[in-house]
Amino acid sequence: MTKTYQKFRSRVSTVSLLIILGWIGLSTRLFQIMVIQSDEYKKQGISQGQKNEKLVAIRGNIYDRKNVALTQNIIHYSLGAQTLKIKDKTLFAAKISNVTGRDVEYYINKLNTKKSFVPLEHKLRQSRVKTLIGERIPGLVIERKSRRSYPQENIAAQVVGFTDIDDRGLTGIEKEYNSHLTGKAGWVVKQVDGKGRSQIKTSFPINPPIDGSNIQLTIDLEYQSILHEELNRRIKETESKGAMGIMIDPQTGAILAMASIPDFNPNQHALFPIENQKNRVITDQFEPGSTYKIVTATAAVATNAVSLYEEFNCKEGKVNIAGKVISDHEKFGLLTFPQIIAHSSNVGMIKIAQQLGREPLYRFSRNFGFGTQTGIRFPGEAKGKLRKTKDWSEMSLAEVSIGYEVGVTALQLASAYAAIANGGFLIKPRLVKQILSSKGEVIYTEKPKIIRKIGNPEIMEVVKDMLVDVVEYGTGSKARIDGWSIAGKTGTAHKFIDGAYSNKYISNFAGFFPAEKPQVVGVVILDEPKYGYHWGGYGAAPVFRRVAQRIINVDDTIKHQEPKPKDLPKILIADDVMNNPLVPLSTYQDGYAVVPDVRGMSIRKAKKMLIKSNLRAKFKGSGHVVWQSPTPGTKKLPGTICTIGLN
Repeated sequence: MTKTYQKFRSRVSTVSLLIILGWIGLSTRLFQIMVIQSDEYKKQGISQGQKNEKLVAIRGNIYDRKNVALTQNIIHYSLGAQTLKIKDKTLFAAKISNVTGRDVEYYINKLNTKKSFVPLEHKLRQSRVKTLIGERIPGLVIERKSRRSYPQENIAAQVVGFTDIDDRGLTGIEKEYNSHLTGKAGWVVKQVDGKGRSQIKTSFPINPPIDGSNIQLTIDLEYQSILHEELNRRIKETESKGAMGIMIDPQTGAILAMASIPDFNPNQHALFPIENQKNRVITDQFEPGSTYKIVTATAAVATNAVSLYEEFNCKEGKVNIAGKVISDHEKFGLLTFPQIIAHSSNVGMIKIAQQLGREPLYRFSRNFGFGTQTGIRFPGEAKGKLRKTKDWSEMSLAEVSIGYEVGVTALQLASAYAAIANGGFLIKPRLVKQILSSKGEVIYTEKPKIIRKIGNPEIMEVVKDMLVDVVEYGTGSKARIDGWSIAGKTGTAHKFIDGAYSNKYISNFAGFFPAEKPQVVGVVILDEPKYGYHWGGYGAAPVFRRVAQRIINVDDTIKHQEPKPKDLPKILIADDVMNNPLVPLSTYQDGYAVVPDVRGMSIRKAKKMLIKSNLRAKFKGSGHVVWQSPTPGTKKLPGTICTIGLN
């Protein structure tokens, strides 16, 4: 053992011990990494070399019943910068500037920040960022997004609704069917290199996104545009505060058009009052006035409370109920049941209601769907107002019978008139025709659903005839269309404001066409039109006529139906009498007036004969009767007008 060894022995031993201990430690750590924690570090290594990226699903679109797009998805791109990965900020800013057209200094100022990520641009078209996508600039983040667009703008805006910046539905169909429209996001695994750049590897897993379903509505864009235009036109003519309308297929409950004014543009919804986003046809209730008289009329016919040819003394247009005087819009004397409806006599209607009674009136109000929601799948539906009879006052029977002390929505009113039009069935209104997957497969179809039967077709036919008379010679004459049979009812109601009835009005009209075989039911409401247009027959009825006329002109499926043989109007010449002798006719049959044969008679004699049969006459020409319509022997409601040709 040398002196040198002895001199450094302690040091050598210490170093050797440290090397041995270090080796043991490294071996232990290596064993821990390679054996004990191998799975954990394997996952960490994979995560550093791979990246999961979300694949966004494209939102489904909304279409009208003819597959016209009511929504669109516009693809756009957002640019951002990961500042720590940018080596030359000036060069980076110059490349972005060449694409966007902004000054280089603008981007340099944005990049001079302590933040690790800074947004640069939003909503750029693909054509503008195409070169950037292919260049793969370090630190540049390009994100593909889609933006919701509404090509029809204000048309059907309250029905369709709109989305927020994250493509979540906020109103209308967009909100109600958001889960169907949204779809399901997917993902893809990408390989990441040492510089943080990612790329797709075909061997890495991918789960494609499932795009949202498309929704086809029952709305017809042509109908919707017509209704929208005519409501706006009438608001200007009548200086109304607002207006709303709805068109519905009475056979299926499909809503063909639905609009309320003022409205908004969903592409710029922030520029309009939030109130304009409401679909008032469904959300707002009002007292309808005389359009509600169909309930009283149907109940009276169904229960045989009143006969069709019974006359009522309307007392020169006034009646006192519990100390309150209720007036007619003009003075009437004796009127039959159909004439009361045609001329919209409040006094006559109240007398009919008094013979009917509270319970039947309430029961039929419920049967028609008033006071309850229709069940339509749409946000914010109001159920209206209809108090139980135990809560009625002495005035209530009279008030309810003429459309006061009740709250209805335009949708409820349309559903009620649809029940008359289709022969007595209350049908659930619907907005959605079907839902289709992104691949075009039908995943849901909303079929017509009958809620309840209100009455027999024979009952509804009687009420329908009364509504035809309203348009033919009553308060709804401004809804008449030459060559077409229109059924409808006018309504005028004081608005209830701050606990009292005001001098502001709701003018409304409800009807359907063609009356023989109804295909379209329509309701039009004007809110606070100027005086003179506040009457339903002068304010709302012309809108119905204009809308119906335009629909008839553009839609070949709307066919004029020939009346049943018994009601077939036929021009008969007086010379035909000898060849076609008629058996003498009785004045009434089952409550109907029977048209007498007045051919060959003088005006005076023909008029006397018609009055005796409780019919009214409209003469054309002068001299003796040479033709008449309807045909002799036809059964018509008392008070019906017969056209008499003279020569």
